[in-house]
Amino acid sequence: MLSKDAAVKRKFSLGFLFRTEDWWTVWLGTLLIVLAATGVIQTVPRLQGWTTSIRDALPLDLVPGLLILGVFLAAITSIAYGVIKRSSAETGRFLIGFPVIFVLAVLAYVLGNQATLKLYGFSDVIWALILGLLISNIFGKPKWLVPSLQTELFIKTGLVVMGAELLFNRVLTLGYYGLGVAWTVPPLGLLFMYQYGVRRLKMQDKSLVATIAACTSVCGVSAAVATGAATKARKEEISMAVSISLIFTAIGMIIQPLIIKWFGLSEAVGGAWIGGTIDSTGAVVVAGSMVGETAMEVAAVIKMLQNLLIGAVAFVFAWVFVRQEGVVPAVDNEPETGAEIEISTKRRPKVSEIWTRMPKFVFGFVLASLVFSFVLIPWLGQERVDGIVSVTKNLKNWLFTLAFVSIGLDSRFSDMAKMYHGGKPVKLYIVGQTFNLVATMIAALLCFGGYFFPI
Repeated sequence: MLSKDAAVKRKFSLGFLFRTEDWWTVWLGTLLIVLAATGVIQTVPRLQGWTTSIRDALPLDLVPGLLILGVFLAAITSIAYGVIKRSSAETGRFLIGFPVIFVLAVLAYVLGNQATLKLYGFSDVIWALILGLLISNIFGKPKWLVPSLQTELFIKTGLVVMGAELLFNRVLTLGYYGLGVAWTVPPLGLLFMYQYGVRRLKMQDKSLVATIAACTSVCGVSAAVATGAATKARKEEISMAVSISLIFTAIGMIIQPLIIKWFGLSEAVGGAWIGGTIDSTGAVVVAGSMVGETAMEVAAVIKMLQNLLIGAVAFVFAWVFVRQEGVVPAVDNEPETGAEIEISTKRRPKVSEIWTRMPKFVFGFVLASLVFSFVLIPWLGQERVDGIVSVTKNLKNWLFTLAFVSIGLDSRFSDMAKMYHGGKPVKLYIVGQTFNLVATMIAALLCFGGYFFPI
């Protein structure tokens, strides 16, 4: 039997910080940021754009850099995976399949850089998802590849690294105008979509409703992953939300610039509308550039402001779902007959339960943003920080592409079809996005139209 002191010591051990995937994503993301900030990682391979010759996308002088990047990412993620599983054998299994995942990610980048396809929204992450889905649904998923399909390890690490991009001096350049668009509509959209999905559509999978609502109303994949973690959503539910979002994002980034030009909206209004409604940050920049330079800049800032909501959204849904799962049966007497009836009462959610459900990578994401905004910029200067961010951004993009390859390989249409329930998830997205488009347009006109506030 353990002594009292030994029991207390064991109880307060910090070992849990290295046993869970969520905490490891914080450590890996922090490692990548530190290596970039200290100059250990100065460049990350970027594949070239091409039009007719695929050879232009992958010149030979880029191959050594890609090999080094692949080995490096394999090393750090395999170590994390092995420690989480507490098995060196699992590390070996992870390393067997990782080269396949990385090669598919490279191929997705090649296809995503084709000029015409990229113009229509077929970016590397969409191709990564498509390649994975094709292999999984046509040939099946090999068992030896399964240990390497660590979607959440890749994407959550990428999200921690993404925090370095959210510099407060940039996101606040639009002042209260930007906040008026980016922070007023998403809460309304979340509430509307959740109530519509649960009450009107009668969807039983509330975690799926929450994930789709966050994906649509806030910032796409990032919010979907954070909300999915907070609500304990199944991997298939997150995959479905992401897949629906990517399909409609590709449509929106083409149609919305045309609507802006058709109605003669200003670049500021158009950029705010795009930034608040298109889910993917990359798609926001491309769509904004189709309207103009000012529209692109406004759209990018609005989207960055929305990205800052990830932590708050994850916390709120963690609290809501802990409260919902805290419903306990109780017995009361019916007033008229005196018969005993069962009623439901809600207990107050404990802080420890909310903490357990709260995705830990969010803390790394927020901390990275705060450190870069309030420590590194005053210390190193804007130019130096921009150089560091260019490195972290490329690292994040590679991690996201690896994650989307894994999502595709881990998803089968037959499994996803079981959750469609007569097309309810798609209907939820379409109705929610319609609400989002209208509400964001109103907010953009109010804040940037010059009707109530000076432009």
